[in-house]
Amino acid sequence: MYYQPGQQTSGLPFNPFKSCCVPRPIGWISSVSSSGVHNLAPYSQFQNVTWDPPTVLVVCNAREDGHLKDTARNIVDTGEFVWNMATYDLRDWVLASSRDLPPEVDEFEALGIPWLPATQVRARRVQGSPVQFECRLRQQMAVPGHTPDAQALILVGEVVGIHIDERLLVDGVFDTAGADIVLRGGGPADYFTVSAAQRFRMFRPEGGGQQLPR
Repeated sequence: MYYQPGQQTSGLPFNPFKSCCVPRPIGWISSVSSSGVHNLAPYSQFQNVTWDPPTVLVVCNAREDGHLKDTARNIVDTGEFVWNMATYDLRDWVLASSRDLPPEVDEFEALGIPWLPATQVRARRVQGSPVQFECRLRQQMAVPGHTPDAQALILVGEVVGIHIDERLLVDGVFDTAGADIVLRGGGPADYFTVSAAQRFRMFRPEGGGQQLPR
């Protein structure tokens, strides 16, 4: 099939653009408002940017009326947030935290999610999440959309503190399969994890002379 976004629809029941950009790590973002109310919400548009300094980005779409969601508003106002790795064991809390609760509601308290204090920022860390990045906002960029809720705010944060469960460090390497990370799939309710049985290794060729198989 072929179609031109903005001029044609795909005719499919779920946006194939989202379905093809997969799998995506979950941006399970904790933040705190300027008045001290803590927030926790998952975002499926999250990724690392560069490594020196370590930098990540999270993309927050707007509400149907075009206003910022709580996560984006908190990060813009305070300049801080925490990324918490979403795992299979934590999946029910990840899903529960996607509810659009009023801004005065503390998601951690309302959903009974255990937390730990961060060391460099005011936002909380999810207790039980094997990896957390404490982040400070460095850049933001608004991306217009054809509808109010399609407009997005790209938030780029410098990672100023990294917490890793040492049980997932095997021979000095992070054990991706052992973490049981939740990844966003193509369908409206599709998620995946990674198993060691699916792992294969390829090493970058040196000198550029290696011939690829035909």
